[in-house]
Amino acid sequence: MCWIPKGDGLLDFSRTCMPAASTPPNYWPSRSRRWQPLPECSASYPALRFVAGYYRTSQTETYTEDSPGGNHDYFSKLAADWEAASTLSPDCKVRRFIVRSGVVLGRTGGMIKQVYPPFFMGLGGPIGSGNQFFPWIHIEDIAGIFVHGVESDKVHGVLNGVAPQIITNKEFTQALARAMWRPALIPLPALAVDLVFGKERATMMLEGQRVIPKRTLESGYEYVYPDIKDACKECAHLIIDSDEH
Repeated sequence: MCWIPKGDGLLDFSRTCMPAASTPPNYWPSRSRRWQPLPECSASYPALRFVAGYYRTSQTETYTEDSPGGNHDYFSKLAADWEAASTLSPDCKVRRFIVRSGVVLGRTGGMIKQVYPPFFMGLGGPIGSGNQFFPWIHIEDIAGIFVHGVESDKVHGVLNGVAPQIITNKEFTQALARAMWRPALIPLPALAVDLVFGKERATMMLEGQRVIPKRTLESGYEYVYPDIKDACKECAHLIIDSDEH
């Protein structure tokens, strides 16, 4: 959680990366408590914003910001709880927006940092069948959406923090492998994903979601990296430069 300079707003990056070994009950109390002071302080800051989000995994549905939030498993209920806890009183003159983030791609952490070693050794490959949808966004764009939301008084409600290009996990794998000049022929079996990450997270990774940023685009945000090939090239280029230095 961080304050925008000069008291103009507040951001809470609620959807942080959860260690694979952690069990779900560790997260609910700590996340809910983070929000408790916000209603009390909000009246003094007429531009508070909040961040959270989640959708049901599906191979057939298409989700926009107007789609109902999921309440089907632990993580979706947790995300719904984060969003509900940020609700302010009807008479409060505070503008609030929520960013529901996809998989953030950047060289300093997250998925790229996790998959870089096996991909570098030529051992990368799709997760499971690779046919599941892969809602993604470059780190510059997720940061750009935050800034866009803070600076534009027209932004409110939910924004999907995903790239406009809909791809599968297999297509992401191919783009990253080509950007790194490496093969990607060794898939990670579903059973291994389940054993390593646990059933709840494995379901998210193996089934995926088709999410489009309808309202994000309508709000006027212009993506820096709307194409997965360019995003992966930028990430791989920075990783290689960092390793060489």
